[in-house]
Amino acid sequence: MGLIEKFLHKLATPNWGVHPDDHKRPAADAPLRILPLPARLYVPLQQHVGQPGRPIVLVGQKVLKGELIAEAQGNISAPIHAPTSGTVVAIGEITAPHPSGLPFASIAIEPDGDERAVELPIPADPFALAPAEITRLVAAAGVVGLGGATFPSAVKLALGKRSEVTTLIVNGGECEPYLSCDDRVMRDFAAAVIDGVRLMMHAMGAGKALVGIEDNKPEAIVAMRKAAAPFPEIKIRPVPARYPMGSDRQLIQTLTGKEVPSDCRAADIGVLVNNVSTANAVHRAIRLGEPLIRRIVTLSGGAIWQPGNILAPIGTLVSDLLTFAGLKSEPARLLMGGPMMGAVLPHANVPIVKGTAGILAFNEEEIITPEAGPCIRCGNCTRACPIGLLPLEMAANIRADNLSAAEAFGLSDCIACGCCAYICPSHIPLVQYFTHAKGELSAQSRSRLRNEATKRLARERAERLEREVIEKAAAAAKRKAERAAQKAAAKAAEEVAT
Repeated sequence: MGLIEKFLHKLATPNWGVHPDDHKRPAADAPLRILPLPARLYVPLQQHVGQPGRPIVLVGQKVLKGELIAEAQGNISAPIHAPTSGTVVAIGEITAPHPSGLPFASIAIEPDGDERAVELPIPADPFALAPAEITRLVAAAGVVGLGGATFPSAVKLALGKRSEVTTLIVNGGECEPYLSCDDRVMRDFAAAVIDGVRLMMHAMGAGKALVGIEDNKPEAIVAMRKAAAPFPEIKIRPVPARYPMGSDRQLIQTLTGKEVPSDCRAADIGVLVNNVSTANAVHRAIRLGEPLIRRIVTLSGGAIWQPGNILAPIGTLVSDLLTFAGLKSEPARLLMGGPMMGAVLPHANVPIVKGTAGILAFNEEEIITPEAGPCIRCGNCTRACPIGLLPLEMAANIRADNLSAAEAFGLSDCIACGCCAYICPSHIPLVQYFTHAKGELSAQSRSRLRNEATKRLARERAERLEREVIEKAAAAAKRKAERAAQKAAAKAAEEVAT
């Protein structure tokens, strides 16, 4: 990096966010390993934003690797495919990878070890296809956003085309501590990532792409620059290593200088964001005919014996991953995702899903949490907030049970990144306050909608009953008039006859 580039880089360093120890090594530097097939895979039906997949297989049925086992439902959904060949041994519930420990539906497959795969047609030249056809193939492959949001990628590509997006932002930030799966994707599969970027650009009609990579990943930057060199429309942009740089809106602002209004989508300002691992999945779907049936997962934390990145089939139990990586001690806490925004797991017998970027096994020392103290109004949380909110004011109103005031301070715009809680010298669990308040407001909103619906139904019923009374009265009056007319006609006819 030259002097001018260093100066510009420093100038671009944001004044929001925090800079936690990244803890990415040695996992990031360990060669990628492939997990041997587990004894059983539990493939969840809900692995994406929107409606869950609908099973189309039966217990006892033989399936091939990549075969469709659950079809998409509705406009926002994604199909599910068999991660390997084998037998469907159950369709039932398994513990969800969520702190609640609630069950969710899954398809259990017992691998046969043969890895026999379905043969799907592969286009000779994807760039000769219509953009809509690329989008259709991505949808059929069940590709979703692998940066954590798990939004169906085909829906996003179609939105980009409709919105006439001009710039594709490719997120290689990976700002969460410990996680390095995107780093390994860029190091090991840079050419595939760039090809996936080009395919997504073609599908949405974008004229250029900006790939943002945090500057704590020098090997990934070198690999991606080399792979992108033949394509001047794709620019590799190192960005400051600062959390939460990987958040869509923060990355857009850093790379383009554009700010996405709180009530708008990124597409409204001509940009869309996709993750580097998503680009790799798009490449594999189009070039190899491979659905999204496996992903790279970071295994790290003080309880892990061999931290690193592992290529594992979707539906692998966390316990199988921990056994493969080896444990120094029984984990004091298990996280799916990073320590800032990840979910605490109730136990290790939960499956990984398409959005699982990492499994962290922390020892006792890593989970020590200091006791919370009173707010000293230092303002650190306000300075750290990447959205520009006032966390201390929101928290004060939430503690006073004044949720409407907290909402007026922008609670709904909070992305729950955890910067405020991380930097708070009093160790106040601010994110928990905000998450709780959002849940309460959501419950109130649902209750209000139910009450409004009940009132509407009651009003409609009363109006219907009133109409029925009026209609019955009108019908009775009509019948009475008809009878009177008939009697009058009969009487007149009788008089004429006499």
